[in-house]
Amino acid sequence: MAVWDDLVGQERVVEQLTAAARAARATVLAGRGGASAVAEAGGNASLMTHAWLLTGPPGAGQVTAARAFAAALQCTSPDLDLGGTPGCGFCDGCHTVMAESHADVKFVRSDGLSIGVGDMRSLVLRASSYPTGGRWSVILIDAAHRLTESAANALLKGVEEPSPRTVWLLCAPSVQDTLPTIRSRCRHLVLRTPSADAVADMLVRRDGVEPGVARIAALAGQGDVERSRRLAVDEQARSRRLEVLRIPLVVGDVGGCLAAAQQLVDTAKTDAEALAETRDAKETGDLKAAYGAAEGLGGKAPRGMAGAVKELEKRQKSRATRTRRESLGVALLDLLGFYRDVLALQLGASGTLANEDQRVALGRIAAAGPPEGTLRRIEAVLACRRALDRNVDPLLAVEAMTLALRAG
Repeated sequence: MAVWDDLVGQERVVEQLTAAARAARATVLAGRGGASAVAEAGGNASLMTHAWLLTGPPGAGQVTAARAFAAALQCTSPDLDLGGTPGCGFCDGCHTVMAESHADVKFVRSDGLSIGVGDMRSLVLRASSYPTGGRWSVILIDAAHRLTESAANALLKGVEEPSPRTVWLLCAPSVQDTLPTIRSRCRHLVLRTPSADAVADMLVRRDGVEPGVARIAALAGQGDVERSRRLAVDEQARSRRLEVLRIPLVVGDVGGCLAAAQQLVDTAKTDAEALAETRDAKETGDLKAAYGAAEGLGGKAPRGMAGAVKELEKRQKSRATRTRRESLGVALLDLLGFYRDVLALQLGASGTLANEDQRVALGRIAAAGPPEGTLRRIEAVLACRRALDRNVDPLLAVEAMTLALRAG
């Protein structure tokens, strides 16, 4: 399976990145000599650059595209000599990149709400070194919009003075989420929202989901491929979505508003804890094993382990906070989609609804008030999301939203 197969509805982006990977390979071959390689590199040199910025709506696949591109840059398939497409998915280069274990590909993720300057300085230093495998040194930052101002300035030094064989891959929701000085030095690719039909087809082919379930999940995911996959294969995810979509039906009084807000926040917390439980335990166990501390043997902890464990617990706590907010953000997106469908019914718009499986509830809410009230409710959900971005206490922000939904 080619590394590009995980990208859904992004044919134009795949075409551009594939061409760039071919140009990158030609550049490597040209560096090793050979008239034909030099000619190929000269003709395609403009297709490759040292820094890329991939943006798009949530779930469109920015990180997936960046990972696939990194794999294509490290691809060693023998078919390449016969004109094959970089990124075969089977060679050692592709396999190790997709498994995130390639020595020359660094994946940068933030456990917390931001990426600090210390981490970025170490990455810039790493970027100055030559790749150990002789191809490309790739640094993939999957949340470039989380860079602090000082971290972004540190990144700028690495991007504006690139090493010959270093490639920066930055992923962000939009181009405005990065510094102008950084984005001006990157080649910008925009991923589009994949169609529901494309997502449903992928769920049927790749995950063996029943077509009817795949269609509902693809619509409810609203273009977010991973969200659609979770809804298609995870019964608990579907149950949590239905709980969120019940909120418009239970905010008829103040008590219902407060209860709905509490349940929404508690559900987000439970989701985050369930996600973190197994991962945190594995990380802690791996760290202790690295220090040579076996479980259940007692005795004195190896030197330095206590501090390392404490630092890990700090990162895990920060990650849990971020995960709770992300889970709450997904719930708000579901709620936003519900009211958007309500507005579509009120205005008599044609087209498929995101929540086709909830058409009875949508019709009930649509008949209960005018479109102006629905617009105010949509604004209340958006205001809640902005409040969460400003670090307002989640329960207070959601309570304010549910009370506004009741007022209409």
